Amino acid sequence: MNVELAEERVLVLPDPSTMEGAQARAWAKRVDAFGALARMSGLLGKPKDDEFELVYKERRLQPFWRLTATATYAYERTRSYTVKVAPEVRSVALGPETKPVSAGAFSITGLESCREETHKEFFYDGLSKAVLADMSVYVKFGGEVATSDELNEIAKSGTIVVPPEAKSSMIIREVVAAMLSKIDADRVLEETVRIESVDLYFRPVYAFRYRRQGKEAVVEYDALTGVARPGGETFETYLGKIMEPKFLFDVTVETANIFFPGATLARVIVNKSLEFKKR
Repeated sequence: MNVELAEERVLVLPDPSTMEGAQARAWAKRVDAFGALARMSGLLGKPKDDEFELVYKERRLQPFWRLTATATYAYERTRSYTVKVAPEVRSVALGPETKPVSAGAFSITGLESCREETHKEFFYDGLSKAVLADMSVYVKFGGEVATSDELNEIAKSGTIVVPPEAKSSMIIREVVAAMLSKIDADRVLEETVRIESVDLYFRPVYAFRYRRQGKEAVVEYDALTGVARPGGETFETYLGKIMEPKFLFDVTVETANIFFPGATLARVIVNKSLEFKKR
């Protein structure tokens, strides 16, 4: 089996929002952020604005993985076919060979040449490694390929660049396993899993933490979908941290062969990784 890996890339999605616009959208959800009791009190009397204090806000780039893969299998197998004939037929001549008829049918043997090709797209949460539903709503925005230096400049500007916990080797292993298929073959001519894209996307998210009556709650605003929702989390612990190349993109020929015993990687392009450190 051949496993071919595309070059890994980092892409930063565009941000059509501003901090002021995001804050206004999040403010409209502040009551919902404090749960059912707060919403109930809002029915009895509208909470006053001065009951809510904005204690923290952030703009961050949150990671998710997108991989596309194609599995190709070409093989041969010998199969027998049963051919039904009219009741009066006793034998059938096929070239130099005569086939006897039994129970109104005769059998022939042939060599089948087969080819299967499957294409799939995968999305994974960059933090939990959980499989995500279709994230094409984000991918359609395109995104700019970014280097570690460019991500560092973004981090220095005050935007939090959240490091992915799910490394590329972990994700690629799962994708290859999902693309493997059992085939019924006498002779295999081609068995290839081609990972055509290994892209780490960063999407813009705003988060606002409010305090009300001694309790705190968070509202997140998705800059690309325009949706503000109660809940979520903040990542201020990563504020002021920058990146340097080191073992984020950690797939090598050696690690891949450990993941897929017996596999021969026809082409592997490996980048050094991005690791966070304090400024």
